This record gives sequence, structure tokens and C-alpha cells, in this order.
Amino acid sequence: MAALSPLSALPPAAPIQQLHHFAYKARDAEETRHFYEDILGLPLYHIIQSDYVPSTGEYCPYTHFFFRLQDGSFIAFFDLGDDLAAEPSPNTPAWVNHIAFRVNTVEELENAKVRLQAHGVEVLGVTDHHIFKSIYFFDPNGIRLELSAQLADAVQMAKESTTAHARLAEWTERKKQWRSERAAGKTGETLKPQGNDRPEFVPEKTQA
Repeated sequence: MAALSPLSALPPAAPIQQLHHFAYKARDAEETRHFYEDILGLPLYHIIQSDYVPSTGEYCPYTHFFFRLQDGSFIAFFDLGDDLAAEPSPNTPAWVNHIAFRVNTVEELENAKVRLQAHGVEVLGVTDHHIFKSIYFFDPNGIRLELSAQLADAVQMAKESTTAHARLAEWTERKKQWRSERAAGKTGETLKPQGNDRPEFVPEKTQA
């Protein structure tokens, strides 16, 4: 077995330019195409079909199809020919795992909501996240999608970035303490963040 290179000898991290694609299982290719192309307006751009998986070599016939976003990235799907949607994670709330796409303006966001609802899609929002506004909905495969319109400019986002590491480090330190307390049987509760950036959503009866 070859010896591992010391960290100091490793090449620098490759500059990651953008998302190339996110892939998920589709229950049915045409159902998915209709949603993403006809309703959301993302053109079907590329298809790969094979009996064997190139990365693993295993036999699993598939149709892999891609929809193109304005920046050249893709959202992609696999139709495995079994007519089954992917199972949701049993230990994760439905709102956690999602894909967010950016639109240019709040007006475009509101127009997208009207269009989705006209096609019978249930939409939550418009939700104000202060730095952007969003709507939420599910695609035919059970994937939660978000469309967002940015409100904060580059200067504000750069300012936000200056505190991100410190805030995460504080959370990590608190989580280490929580893990120790849980292992000792001193707590059975989940860990709450050290602060609340969205106090407007806290019911009045729970506020101090």
C-alpha cells in the first residue's frame, strides 16, 4: 500500500466554479419533464441511457436526463424503469432537504407562484428571509424545491460572511458540551442554537 502524502505536499484545492448538476431519482421521466420544462421553464438538454452504471459497474438499466439552468448548471434525474419514487428520509423533516433556485426579482418570484398554482401545485410563501424571499413547493418526485429572489447586495453578504466562522465555532463548542451531557444522561433534549435570527416566528407565549 502506497504511503499517503503529507498534507503540506498536497496540491491546492481545485477552484469549484459552480454546481454542475444535482441528480435524483424520478418516478417517471415524462412526468418529471412536464414539471421542469413545461411549468418551471427549464429546457430538457441531455440524456444518457445505459444498462450498467459507469462509476460502480453494477447492472442497473437507467435513463439519465438533464434540465439546464440559466448559468449552465443542471438538475438531473434517473428513471430506473420501476415506476417508484425515492423514499423520504425517515429521520428528517420534509422541509429540511431541498433544492433552491434563484430568480432575478421578487416580481418574478410572485409570477412563478401564480404559474405553479395554476397548474395545481401547492405553494408556500412568499416567505421573507431578510436577505432573500422564497416560495416552496414539491415536484412530482417528492423533492422540495425553493425559488428565491435575493434582497441583500454583495456588500451586505460580504459583511455576513465575516461572522460565519465564529458563529459556527460557537455552535460546535456547544454541541461538544451537549454530547458530553447526553452521554452522561444529563439531558435528553435536542440542542438549540445559541441565538435566534428569526424572533418574529416565536409564539408570544414562549418568549421571555
